[in-house]
Amino acid sequence: MALKAHILVIDDDPNTLASLARAFRLSGHEASVCDNAARALDLAKEQRFDLILSDVVMPGKDGIALLEELKSAGVSSPAVMMSGQATIEMAVRATKLGAIDFLEKPVGIDKLLLTVENALRLSRLETENRDLRRRLGRHEIVWASPAMREVMAQVDQVAAAETRVCIRGETGTGKELVARALHEKSSRHSAPFVSLNCAAIPAELMESELFGHEKGAFTGAAARHAGKFEQAQGGTLFLDEIGDMPLTMQAKLLRVLEEREIERVGGGQPLPVDVRVIVATHRNLEEQVRQGTFREDLYHRIFVFPIVLPPLRDRREDIGVLVEHFVRQLAEQNNWKPKTFSRDAVEALEHYPWPGNIRELRNVVERVMLLAPGDAVDAATVARALPQRLASGANGSADLDAGIGTLAERVESFERATILAELKRNRHHMTNTAKALGLERSHLYKKCQQLGIDLRSIRQPEAV
Repeated sequence: MALKAHILVIDDDPNTLASLARAFRLSGHEASVCDNAARALDLAKEQRFDLILSDVVMPGKDGIALLEELKSAGVSSPAVMMSGQATIEMAVRATKLGAIDFLEKPVGIDKLLLTVENALRLSRLETENRDLRRRLGRHEIVWASPAMREVMAQVDQVAAAETRVCIRGETGTGKELVARALHEKSSRHSAPFVSLNCAAIPAELMESELFGHEKGAFTGAAARHAGKFEQAQGGTLFLDEIGDMPLTMQAKLLRVLEEREIERVGGGQPLPVDVRVIVATHRNLEEQVRQGTFREDLYHRIFVFPIVLPPLRDRREDIGVLVEHFVRQLAEQNNWKPKTFSRDAVEALEHYPWPGNIRELRNVVERVMLLAPGDAVDAATVARALPQRLASGANGSADLDAGIGTLAERVESFERATILAELKRNRHHMTNTAKALGLERSHLYKKCQQLGIDLRSIRQPEAV
């Protein structure tokens, strides 16, 4: 698939500008033209170009001077230089300043297009490599439990298809990691992976973030902005917390999914997009559809293949390997000496209910590494790192009394108090209690049995 790009063309000859712009547009690229280096520098600072193609010999500031100023200004767009008065010294200087290639005028259109495509591929490969190095280890999925084995089997099953996937799970369970895994295992893996948290974007900015905007489209729009769909062209767009997207934007997203084209805010020209959309939510979309806060037609568009991530409390077999992973990661990031968690320390972590899931576990591991006095981490250090008081029920609280029992005993006491309080709040209705605690009903029964909660002795006025 040929790479499509936004190219800035700089030349003092209007005929050359018109000819090159026409050639690029016929090839599917978007071209902006400029007849002087000073204005080109301003344009390159204002907006992001995939490639800058510049003449060298121009009145006033020449192309070499422009390259120097682009580099000083931190403009990272790759550049290709061209000149009808080329010398070896000129080409060497341009290359030292970061030019990808140097062409001698007159340039044949076929050769020029091939040079541009090669430059784009090289630039995007370098960007991808930098991104991979930056992300190394950060997005690895670590697991050992049967529950996650099933999840990863589903990932392998659907990754290569263009099927739309809806990832469901509590906050902190790793929904974006699964989305990245789907991308990396797909045929789109060499193209961008772009994510947007719908819950973090104000409603009035959502359209611009997704579809982009033209310069002057609204107050503060000082330059053209490429939205997430354009940024993800050819790759994957991950829409996290889709259940928090405003209804007006849901209608616009539905149209994009159906028509496969977007329109920038302030623009009148539809732009085709080739993007796989993966969504995620911690909300009950079916209930939102019933309440009218989520469009039913959009629900059916996105909810083709659901992947449900279990909470950490339901995959405790993974805690040990996750701890080892986070220890290595944190040690590398902070230049710390790695620490070893004792079996008792890991068991203490396994007894904790983890309301914040994997995200909370990582924070606790970081806290432990700061608190541990030596190279070994024991259960007492873990106890100091875990929260000592956790809210429970509607108006009450369940305390982990720092002076009573071992860590495991305190956590077990907390879990028991939490379940009993929630049962009372829901009038002992098991289905509602399980939903409030984020558990499967069968798991709630099993947990009650483990904690010695005798459900038969509890009055149950409603059917369970």
